[in-house]
Amino acid sequence: MAGSWISVQRGDTLGELARRGGVPLERLQRFNPGVDSRRLAVGQRLLMPTHNERAPANGPYRYQIRPGDTYTSIARRFNTRASHVQAANSSISATALKVGQIIAVPLKGGSGATNQVNTGGGKASDTKTRVTKTSPASASTRQASLPDPGNLPASARRWPWPLQDYRIVRRFGNDSRGTLQPMLLATERGARATSVADGDVRFADSMRQLGEVVIVHHADNIQSVYALCEEPLVANGDRVSRGDEVCEVGYSNAYERFDLLFDLRHGGKPIDPHQVLR
Repeated sequence: MAGSWISVQRGDTLGELARRGGVPLERLQRFNPGVDSRRLAVGQRLLMPTHNERAPANGPYRYQIRPGDTYTSIARRFNTRASHVQAANSSISATALKVGQIIAVPLKGGSGATNQVNTGGGKASDTKTRVTKTSPASASTRQASLPDPGNLPASARRWPWPLQDYRIVRRFGNDSRGTLQPMLLATERGARATSVADGDVRFADSMRQLGEVVIVHHADNIQSVYALCEEPLVANGDRVSRGDEVCEVGYSNAYERFDLLFDLRHGGKPIDPHQVLR
């Protein structure tokens, strides 16, 4: 079903179609702009995105070429301009589009800044650089002094893990060069990370080298970070409860598996998740 056009049948809902197609509801909605989930009509055609495609809130989208596609038809679908799509894919001629090719689709009012998107299954690079005090990138680029476990607030005890089924493929701690590394969890296709505690979403967007990232702020100045995501399932400013889904786990082409980078911080300082999670 993924990658194809589907026809709405009697009794279908957008949520049910997303479940059957194995894609997040939010991504299905973004690849079908203008579709009113409350007014689906029998026979209405919807585009089911593939696992290679991305739909960040502000773009650019990562779109896979289908039979009959042109820069003009793609731009019309996503309410942007063909010239913008062409500019974002300058090395791909409008007359040389091939079915299965991956291109970038900048959205109107969104950022069109992107490296040339590759034409294979690998993830596109993002040249946007974001600076944030809670960026998990700093944990993998320099040493950090770890907080004393005894100084952690009483609220930070026996939190659930962010995944139901997982395998720890990299533990929290310093590597052989003394660089502090966040925890990395491997899981299965379609897995969704859940919030480890009640809190407020302070960031849900892409970060350089970390893909899609969600940062949740909890009580007592604790933050949880979910990175290398396929796509956020929450938006900046959302209130979440423990167990709420925050992102779909992304696929690592380098390791050929689905990985979640998970980080916990107290007052901006990294915490070993084993100190907090049950």
